[in-house]
Amino acid sequence: MDKQDRRDKIAAYKARPVTGGVFCIKNTITGRILLQAATDLHGCKNRFDFSQMTGSCIEHRLQQDWKQYGAQAFAFEILDTMEKKETQTGREFQDDIDALLESWREKLQENPQY
Repeated sequence: MDKQDRRDKIAAYKARPVTGGVFCIKNTITGRILLQAATDLHGCKNRFDFSQMTGSCIEHRLQQDWKQYGAQAFAFEILDTMEKKETQTGREFQDDIDALLESWREKLQENPQY
């Protein structure tokens, strides 16, 4: 790969749409969920998939159930997404994601959570 190809790939990566949102990691046996939000859902999903593949728990709050039920008892579910606008700063995007998370916390108040 020459320098121009590398520059083009870097530029394409930086220009890609950034999608954040709210997701949960659900224990499919107990029904308990861990509700979280991130500015990079794709990265979170990749980390979850890797942790399932290796059997390593990515979140200390899940550790006990992860050990008891195994990695395959957990599912990654995207609940809501939001694409970063070109005019938004990183902080503004994070604030919007935080507001979205708060909205989902209110919706899921009755669900058992970690």
